Amino acid sequence: MNKRIFILLGLMAWIMMATQPVNAREKRGKNRMEQTTGAQDREQWVHWLWKIAYPVVHNLAEGTLHQNMPVETPTGSTDGYRDMTHLEAVGRTLAGVAPWLELPDDDTAEGKLRKQMRDEALKGLKNAVDPDSPDRLNFTKHAQPIVDAAYLAHAFLRAPKALWEPLDEVTKARYIEAFKVLRNRTGAYNNWLLFTGLTEAFLMQQGAQYDPFRIRMAKNKIQEWYVGDGWYSDGSKFSMDYYNSYVINPMMVALLETILPKKQASQAEYNQALRRMVRHAEYCERIISPEGTYPAFGRSVTYRSAAFQSLADVALRGKLPDHIKPAQVRCALTAVHRNLYDGDQNFDKDGWLVLGFNGHQPEVADSYTSTGSLYMATLSFLPLGLPADHPFWTDEPADWTTKKAWAGEHFHKDYKVEY
Repeated sequence: MNKRIFILLGLMAWIMMATQPVNAREKRGKNRMEQTTGAQDREQWVHWLWKIAYPVVHNLAEGTLHQNMPVETPTGSTDGYRDMTHLEAVGRTLAGVAPWLELPDDDTAEGKLRKQMRDEALKGLKNAVDPDSPDRLNFTKHAQPIVDAAYLAHAFLRAPKALWEPLDEVTKARYIEAFKVLRNRTGAYNNWLLFTGLTEAFLMQQGAQYDPFRIRMAKNKIQEWYVGDGWYSDGSKFSMDYYNSYVINPMMVALLETILPKKQASQAEYNQALRRMVRHAEYCERIISPEGTYPAFGRSVTYRSAAFQSLADVALRGKLPDHIKPAQVRCALTAVHRNLYDGDQNFDKDGWLVLGFNGHQPEVADSYTSTGSLYMATLSFLPLGLPADHPFWTDEPADWTTKKAWAGEHFHKDYKVEY
């Protein structure tokens, strides 16, 4: 009897596998992570980043962003969102593609794509502040532009030679004034302090009039809100979500390194913030499962792979700890990107991102989220700013921490840090 049951169960399992759709079996095969070279991984990263960013960059360059970008919201109502979502899309997209665009030109297929996107980004940046452009972006109404002006400033800081210096003087002056006008509003008393601080730090760097109090407030409060082991509280109370990666660690480091030459921060403060981001990056690497998935917890999970900005930023800076090899970060993030962007589940028929985590799941979007918000996803692609001959891309494939742990292999013991 038991033997017959065993045979029947085996037959049923075989039938289920045999009748499973081919594409599902193929996808599961991909999730088992076939070995790919660093060059192949880079080619895929460029493809995925282009897939996400191109609709935003191209339409802004053509003056058709407002015309063509959908405005999807959790409730279906677009009241108010249409004043903000386009700046969200532009600032967040450029903050992620900036390091890649900063690389010098070359005659490779990738180099030609990069030059095309850089040229269109510069054309679009001019349109974004041109009073006569149909795609002039809103910096004057609502509080939300405080957030996305900071992502735009972050893009300028990450790629000054590609995205800021080539702009004509009139366009630069328009951005300076657009950032200044944000001072007539305030936002939330949490990570939003970094947005105001980073924008003012950029103004200071450019020799423009800036507000030192906003810079000091951002620096001091974020330092006060550090709770330990690479994590900051988002305001007075800790939130278990991805905002330490979406915003806090990367923007705190960017703020301090921008104001350091002006002696508005000490070398010790910058070094400490960088060590904290490195520690947080370790957590980011460890939450990637052997299959290249990660937990969907906390606010703003619709920002998708932006959950790994800390890890991506640390890799770009060449500051990974010794026990985390660049190749294991490359392979881990390739697995995540493949799960999210290899298919079309996160894009509409015209290639725009849709509300959701891994699919069209508008029910998980927050009230402040709309189509433009989603383009923070580009922030996991920062290592594309490393040249193709960097060890991040040339080293042999390597397993990441959880993949080694669940395979019974030796892996680095975790620990608590005191800084």
